[in-house]
Amino acid sequence: MELNINGTRRQVDADPAMPLLWVLRDLLQMTGTKFGCGVAACGACTVRVDGQAVRSCVAPVASVIGKAIQTIEGLGVAGRPHALQAAWIAEQVPQCGYCQSGMLMAAAALLEKKPKPTDADIDEAMTNICRCGTYQRVRVAIKRAAGIKS
Repeated sequence: MELNINGTRRQVDADPAMPLLWVLRDLLQMTGTKFGCGVAACGACTVRVDGQAVRSCVAPVASVIGKAIQTIEGLGVAGRPHALQAAWIAEQVPQCGYCQSGMLMAAAALLEKKPKPTDADIDEAMTNICRCGTYQRVRVAIKRAAGIKS
């Protein structure tokens, strides 16, 4: 099957029911997307599919054929980080960093939908779990990337 990942067409030979997470990590060696819980609860595996935040650990690969998939590897590039990545660094969001790729992808989906999110918008969209508890820094970084003064 053919997948559109980060603007590039990629061929994969996978069972259509295989979760997108494992196609990315095991078949395509794109390890930026993390495995956390396997039941769509934590959000470490979040990618964007046609701009929407999707928990890839429960999304069958067959469900994303013909759709635009964006992983953390496609969010920004060295020397030209996405505004969220720059804000994450400026606000020193990551501690252990494990959940951060999923957090960034969820935040990117939020800003695409709501370029100037309120605190309530952020609370509603950012359901990812961070065991280090960086939620307040995440909020500040999202606002920074959106150009909202805190």
